[in-house]
Amino acid sequence: MQNANKTPETAFKLEDKVVFFATNNINKFNEARKVLSKHGVAVGMLRVKALEIQSDSLSEIAKASAIDAFERCNLPLIVEDAGLFVDALNGFPGPYAAYVYKTLGNTGLLKLMEKVKNRKATFHSAIAYCDSSSVAPICFEGVSVGEITTEERKGKARSSFGFDPIFQPHASTRTFAEMSIEEKNGFSHRAEAIGKFAKWYKTLR
Repeated sequence: MQNANKTPETAFKLEDKVVFFATNNINKFNEARKVLSKHGVAVGMLRVKALEIQSDSLSEIAKASAIDAFERCNLPLIVEDAGLFVDALNGFPGPYAAYVYKTLGNTGLLKLMEKVKNRKATFHSAIAYCDSSSVAPICFEGVSVGEITTEERKGKARSSFGFDPIFQPHASTRTFAEMSIEEKNGFSHRAEAIGKFAKWYKTLR
């Protein structure tokens, strides 16, 4: 990692500093900001296109992206990689969820699930943190278990994106897309992972 040999006088101090979320997705950022604010952690959005390696491991993808983003910006930051794992499709699309959404969309995934009785699916999130003192990125993971609906249900939520309209978490009668950010964060894989990061980050202050 760069800047690993900084002296204590020049090392980045965590007190009253901002951690940055390297993402181009404003909806992801807003969800993260809501969680971090509850823990008293200030966050800024960092628009940077970080390296995305090909891997079956979300945590390895997130760690590689965090290293690349930090080397570009030299700022304390988090990067997320998320995946949707559908039981009946043998875990597809998994870590390739973003690409599959761009190519097939919700309609395409629902088409693959036609007449399938087992609708169980799991969203996974991996949040990787990196700063100037990191020997290696630290990763935090979250999971949301639910099912794929039989049709898109968007509701009035303007902040929904991706597979939100077809994923209904267990213990809820609504899809992510039918929820407010605050409600979604009560079930979200992303909110769980970021919450774990926030609790750890607070211990460094």
